[in-house]
Amino acid sequence: MSVSNPLIQMETNFGEILLELDIVKAPLSVENFMSYARSGHYDGTIFHRVIKGFMIQGGGLTPDMTEKPTGEPIASEARNKLRNRTGAIAMARTEDIDSARAQFFINTEDNRDLDHAGLNPAVYGYAVFGQVVDGMDVVYEIERVVVGNKEGYENVPMEPVVITRVTVID
Repeated sequence: MSVSNPLIQMETNFGEILLELDIVKAPLSVENFMSYARSGHYDGTIFHRVIKGFMIQGGGLTPDMTEKPTGEPIASEARNKLRNRTGAIAMARTEDIDSARAQFFINTEDNRDLDHAGLNPAVYGYAVFGQVVDGMDVVYEIERVVVGNKEGYENVPMEPVVITRVTVID
């Protein structure tokens, strides 16, 4: 019996991004992400942190920079050997290794320094749980927006980049 990786359609005001999630290597992260997607959590959130040549981050804030409530954090799966390469989607977290909740980021280039490199929190890495399979042109378009500071956050798009809907394709 083979395991079928879930597909996620992420609709934004810039276009659509299709993601394939790795249910075998990142089961906690995939189930967590799909749970937020199915509940409608991501609908109406924004990409609130965009750094050209690095990544685009979203899934937690509304256009007015209000943080949406989330569930409990999940354990990091950064040791799963999936890499923060171009197009990989990973869980965002604080300095606490096991603090990922709803926020995620999509790498816009190979970010090897974000891969797991040891048990020390400084090099533990960020858990990749899937890959963009279509729509990298949309990711790159988002990456090129004008950013600035807003409500205490840096690298915020000056015109909101809205995630209008995230759908799990069954």
